Amino acid sequence: MKTIILFFIFVSTVFGAQYSIIISKKAAVSALSADQIRDIYLQKRHSVGDQKIIPLNLVGQDPSRIAFENAVIGMGRDRLNAYWVKQHFQGNSPPITQPSHESIKAFVQNVEGSIGYVPSSMADASVKVIYEF
Repeated sequence: MKTIILFFIFVSTVFGAQYSIIISKKAAVSALSADQIRDIYLQKRHSVGDQKIIPLNLVGQDPSRIAFENAVIGMGRDRLNAYWVKQHFQGNSPPITQPSHESIKAFVQNVEGSIGYVPSSMADASVKVIYEF
């Protein structure tokens, strides 16, 4: 597990951003900081301005989810799971999960305010890139 994480950190350092955080082209949001994104994914923030935000995550142990959790959320899987157990008892739920990058992109294209991450190669004119890691 640590080897995978170190590999992604190395690759992103050497080759630049591997993933893009995307939002609908129609959304008024043009950029978010890593702290704002982290708060959205931890369900500490539910909107930006007047725009309601719906965070999307990949299911399970996908390498891009692991990279996202470490690079943007700043938590490893065990710590994040413990966080969501505690949040569950406070009535909070984790982000909606999707089975693939393609489904995340389609959701973002069709649901205003949804936010997700895809490989940078998938970010095109049909979505708005607001952050890269």
